[in-house]
Amino acid sequence: MALPAFRLVCYHTPMSWEPVIGLEIHAQLATESKIFCGCAVRTGAPPNSLVCPVCLGLPGALPVLNDRAVDLAVLAALALGSEVQPVSVFARKNYFYPDLPKGYQISQFDRPLALGGALAWQEAGRLIDVGIVRVHLEEDAGKSMHEGFPDSGDRSYVDFNRSGIPLIEIVTRPDIRSAAVAASFFHRLRDILVELGVSGGNLEEGQLRCDANVSLRRVGDAAMGVPVEVKNLNSFRYVERALSHEVERQAAVLDGGGRVGRETRLFDVGAGRTVPMRSKELAHDYRYFPEPDLPPLAIDPARVDAIRRRLPELPDARRRRLAEAYGLSDYDAGQMAASPAVSRYFEAAAAASGHPKAAANWISGELARTLNEAGAGFEGVGVTPEALAGLVRAVEEGHLSGSIGKSVLEKMWGTGRTAEDVMRAEGLTQIDDEEALLAVVRRVVADHPKPVAQFRAGKTITFGFLVGQAMKATGGRAHPERVNALLRRELERE
Repeated sequence: MALPAFRLVCYHTPMSWEPVIGLEIHAQLATESKIFCGCAVRTGAPPNSLVCPVCLGLPGALPVLNDRAVDLAVLAALALGSEVQPVSVFARKNYFYPDLPKGYQISQFDRPLALGGALAWQEAGRLIDVGIVRVHLEEDAGKSMHEGFPDSGDRSYVDFNRSGIPLIEIVTRPDIRSAAVAASFFHRLRDILVELGVSGGNLEEGQLRCDANVSLRRVGDAAMGVPVEVKNLNSFRYVERALSHEVERQAAVLDGGGRVGRETRLFDVGAGRTVPMRSKELAHDYRYFPEPDLPPLAIDPARVDAIRRRLPELPDARRRRLAEAYGLSDYDAGQMAASPAVSRYFEAAAAASGHPKAAANWISGELARTLNEAGAGFEGVGVTPEALAGLVRAVEEGHLSGSIGKSVLEKMWGTGRTAEDVMRAEGLTQIDDEEALLAVVRRVVADHPKPVAQFRAGKTITFGFLVGQAMKATGGRAHPERVNALLRRELERE
């Protein structure tokens, strides 16, 4: 089980400047065919093998809208609280680039699919609320390839397999105030899109890409600074690293009395810094106009309502419910809300064991470690929630120590055996009989006079050593709390 975990990295930002960040996220929709033609959407196919006259932009070829793409886009918009527009319009976005076969991209401009909405969550004890400006449909471009060929020094190649793949673009308001929050937003949005089945969310394959607009302003100012676009960020870590560097870069320019130029930059992963791509001092004239080969997209309210009824419980709502219902910390609830499968497993184990917090600890600890070592996802879990609940009860009720419980879990994994089966077969039941433990403790005290004398002289650090000796003498089966109490009592006797 790969439960999501972030290592928060602190970057220095001069206190006189406040970052203002907005994101534009492109998500590939999980369709079997492209948005305006019947060509398959598939990774790993030979270059230019998934193309046709429509996605190659050949004269006379007419686009036909993919209904599945519309449904997925509406589902994503509803999950973000956006208002789906009764009528939206496709437009031609005109620009020249080698991987754009038609010389324009079919997108949406002044009349997008959905407007408004927000994504809100709790982080480090505070509410973060990032507004959504719009969600719109568009087609992807092809892929330019500049490396990996014998003549790459002289030529570039183009693969049009991606041309026409359906995308949604999600544009946020400039509500983000740190690189860490931008990365968190990107991660949370991916979780939602994947859970909905809207997108596969594979960043390495380009199914999710992020552009960011970053500017600085004086703390307390309402006016915006000059925005710089950082393009094509395809990992959560790179979002944080790139935007942190860009904030520091702009602050250094402004503190030195310079002027931040309006431009597009790329993130150089190896150098850990953003580098110039092109100037944007003049706005690009895309000459948008309505796509003449596609009618306006009218969406019946009944269709929207039917899609709304398909909305599942989303990750943050699930986290809040688990925290309230089971008394979990926000962190533990977030771990258990990582996916519907993890949540279902946890709730079954918590109910059967009667110890929700302990069940959560075992799931996010030993269970996750075992799955990660096996390279398996949660679908490969080798212990039923009811069996795990039996192990949790045995440990929590004092029949089994936590350390031995870990070895019991290993013996349960994939065998169908219960904790009780393993404990009985291997004689692992915890020893909590006072007379038996007292005999062990007295033997430890007699066998280790020097640490005993040191403890009685005030060097209490030796207490842990003596406890360890008692646990070792019982093969780890002694009840730790009873051993502690009995040992302390013996040591305090003169």
